[in-house]
Amino acid sequence: MPITLQKNDRIIIPLITALSIIIPIAVALLMIYPELFSIQNTLPQAKKLPAFHAILNGTTAILLILGGIFISRKNIQLHRAVMMGAFVLSALFLVSYVISKLSNPPTPYGGEGWMRPLYFFILISHITLSVPVLPLAMLSIYRGSTMEITKHKALVKYTYPIWLYVAITGVLVYIFMSPYYPA
Repeated sequence: MPITLQKNDRIIIPLITALSIIIPIAVALLMIYPELFSIQNTLPQAKKLPAFHAILNGTTAILLILGGIFISRKNIQLHRAVMMGAFVLSALFLVSYVISKLSNPPTPYGGEGWMRPLYFFILISHITLSVPVLPLAMLSIYRGSTMEITKHKALVKYTYPIWLYVAITGVLVYIFMSPYYPA
């Protein structure tokens, strides 16, 4: 039998709201003012973080697809397991991404021709859609875990395709950028 959380909107909704505001602002500040928030790179593997991020995003995409398959087959336990796995990997990505932004100088995209506008379209849509993924995913998981299935389904109708798009485009951004990362 799946674990069901006690519904507590008075605590959970403000927590989701606060995290959904604080985290994107913090990430935006890291992107806008990298020199202000940089730290001395004492992590020998920090330069390998973009590849790690691509692995996390790719694995998240696979788990999201599996979650869709499992729920379509009414396998709630496996659905919950892979969706929580996808959320944990996304959270790990976020922490690792912040570490990467703090410890590595920004890498400009060096592509030319038709690849350049394609890259920036993918990058901008990825960044823009990554902002609502956090609250949508947290709220979807909360509603599913409290067995508010009607609310969960209504949220997932938007959460799932956005989250999957962000995970897949995260891998694409890495593929576009990989020739320009320092060795």
